[in-house]
Amino acid sequence: MPMDFAGLERHCVEELTAMGGDAAHDLEHVRRVVRNAQELAAAEGANLEIVLPAAWLHDCVTVPKDSPQRAQASRLAAAQAGRWLRAWGWPEDLLPEIAHAIEAHSFSAGIPPRTVEAKVVQDADRLDALGAVGLARCLLLGGALGRPLYVAGDPFCERRPADDSAACVDHFYTKLLKLGDTMQTAGGKAEAGRRTEFLRQFLAELKREITRNDFPADCADKRG
Repeated sequence: MPMDFAGLERHCVEELTAMGGDAAHDLEHVRRVVRNAQELAAAEGANLEIVLPAAWLHDCVTVPKDSPQRAQASRLAAAQAGRWLRAWGWPEDLLPEIAHAIEAHSFSAGIPPRTVEAKVVQDADRLDALGAVGLARCLLLGGALGRPLYVAGDPFCERRPADDSAACVDHFYTKLLKLGDTMQTAGGKAEAGRRTEFLRQFLAELKREITRNDFPADCADKRG
């Protein structure tokens, strides 16, 4: 019997809308992860009956980024996803693999993905932390947490350990620039490389703007 993916989407959108989320983990983040997962699954031959529920529900329990319980978020999400999927009539035999894909997607949980479906979901989520969207999400969340853009004395962590609780830019060095090396699929690796280069270009331009005064001499206002 064909799976009701449209019904799954309706259920997930309803529950996730009611739940809310934070500045970087809203419904649009989930939609982007689902789109990423669909593309990667097609390339990898992954089972959409596992990939799509896991992608839709990977963040169905929200734990604040600065919470000491953050590393447990994906396990909590996997448990909640299982309860909902059972109620929606999703096949019971698929639930363990869906749970594993949700648990393994998390960077902070450190759970290695052992199936192609889990690899697809992990890559799909991590791609959304890179590139223009990843940059915007990093700054949105940092602002919501009251973090400055950078540490004035050492903006780019050249003389101190990176600490993403200190500033938004630190998060590039603690996590974002490392994500490309964790990609599991060929498509994920290629796209992560492109998006990571965008982040490096942003950091280079930020460094130029905050550390140099190289405006052209003829930039002065000559209207007077």
